[in-house]
Amino acid sequence: MNIAASRPSDAPAHERLYRHMRGRIMLGELPPGQAMTLRGLAAEHRVSMTPAREAVRRLVAEGALTLSSSGRITTPELSVERIEELAALRALIEPELATRALPRAHQALIDRLALINASIGEAAEAHDAVGYIRTNLEFHRTLYLRAQAPAMLAILETVWLQLGPTMRALYGRVKRQEPPRHHRMILASLRAGDEPGLRLAVRADVTHGLRHLSQS
Repeated sequence: MNIAASRPSDAPAHERLYRHMRGRIMLGELPPGQAMTLRGLAAEHRVSMTPAREAVRRLVAEGALTLSSSGRITTPELSVERIEELAALRALIEPELATRALPRAHQALIDRLALINASIGEAAEAHDAVGYIRTNLEFHRTLYLRAQAPAMLAILETVWLQLGPTMRALYGRVKRQEPPRHHRMILASLRAGDEPGLRLAVRADVTHGLRHLSQS
């Protein structure tokens, strides 16, 4: 494989736009119901309509964008039922990934997770919603990569992607001032090698916040 050819700067225009939009949506940079047009996306990113159309098509297929019969493109506004479904998927997948990661959760990884968790706290104190979501996802992804289960992680990232705008709305509603309290439980369980405690902490962490939306 030619490594140089795989660099983002050398990727086709539709791939670069897809990656950029995917990242923005997953991190909650775009609120629920944000409308956009193919022409606007093409102009903003200085590409033709064809790459813009292909990038949007892929994001619609992943549930990151919705496309109406009239051609209107928006970020998803999730129903209570959809939020509960995606939360249930997180509650199934993430404890399993954490459990698979536990045998490879050495002290260096736990120290790295603690540093990331401190960064989450800094983002919360600064009221930086996007920074909070980014570092929170980094915390979970860093742990789950040790599970060595790429197919499961890929499915989970699609769930995160669909929830991105909703998580931004949730942040504004909850107004966090510190890292999620369940992260301390996750770190403690990793240090103790406590598999049942780890599963419980991860499940509580990924469902607690979304409950604020589904009950509102």
